[in-house]
Amino acid sequence: MVTYLILGLGFLGLFLGGDWLVKGASGIAARFGVAPMIIGLTIVGFGTSTPELLVSVTAALGGQPGIAVGNVVGSNIANILLILGLAAIIAPVAVAFIDVRRDLFWMIGATIVLPVLFWSGAVGVIEGAVLVTALGTYLFVSLRNASQAPADISQNSSLARSGLSLLAGLVAVVLGAHFLVQSATIIARDFGVSEAMIGLSIVAIGTSLPELATTVMAVIRGQRDIAVGNVIGSNIFNILGILGITALITPIPLAPRFFAIDTPILIAITLGVVLVIWKLGKINRTTGILMLAGYAAYIVGTAKL
Repeated sequence: MVTYLILGLGFLGLFLGGDWLVKGASGIAARFGVAPMIIGLTIVGFGTSTPELLVSVTAALGGQPGIAVGNVVGSNIANILLILGLAAIIAPVAVAFIDVRRDLFWMIGATIVLPVLFWSGAVGVIEGAVLVTALGTYLFVSLRNASQAPADISQNSSLARSGLSLLAGLVAVVLGAHFLVQSATIIARDFGVSEAMIGLSIVAIGTSLPELATTVMAVIRGQRDIAVGNVIGSNIFNILGILGITALITPIPLAPRFFAIDTPILIAITLGVVLVIWKLGKINRTTGILMLAGYAAYIVGTAKL
């Protein structure tokens, strides 16, 4: 009974935290005249990737490199297919390609460099330093023109209130994800679910729950720029930041499947979503349903490998 209570509290923390995070982020954007997309790409996108960072570093230091790398690749796949797909089903997500083309190109670049990194069978300190340097460059480029915000953004937000809301939301989604993953794992074991399936489903999706909660709440509140920016920023940070920082701490040996299977799938869906945004300028409900179906197929197929 206690486990189920913790599970419920985890869900509550995620969605209350997602709401507070969106309110705080949009308030800060309004206060400083920063476009919501930039806030989504940086503060929200990177902040909601905190669980992935903690899991990958802990796994690498604990001698579980497969979890460290699988967490990054799996979370990026979940961000696109599961999170954007679910958001589009709730409400079609309009995305002007011209507004996010630079960030989409960064996301593509970070993704297609993975086979180069994985070719040698390990990601070492030098590769980690290159990735972290690239992340710093991306942040500089993104924030350099951050004040170019739409003219109709309200300036009535309290900075202290918005900052507190953003911080409280970030803490709530991280703690909510932790409690949800831990309790769900216990429940799954009680029902005889294998360790492999727990890792592939609960842990992989669990570290993406902050992005899911924040993106869904952003769509519900009409802050679609924050929703899209959150996913793009998170995917960039997962590769350049999390993989880079983890490799700087300790070299990461790689299982062959990441080079042969998972990375090509990630590249394909990354190019696919960019193509949809370029051609359609939105992710509609039909596309969202197809994305969710694709994610289900990936999870089922991966479980058999």
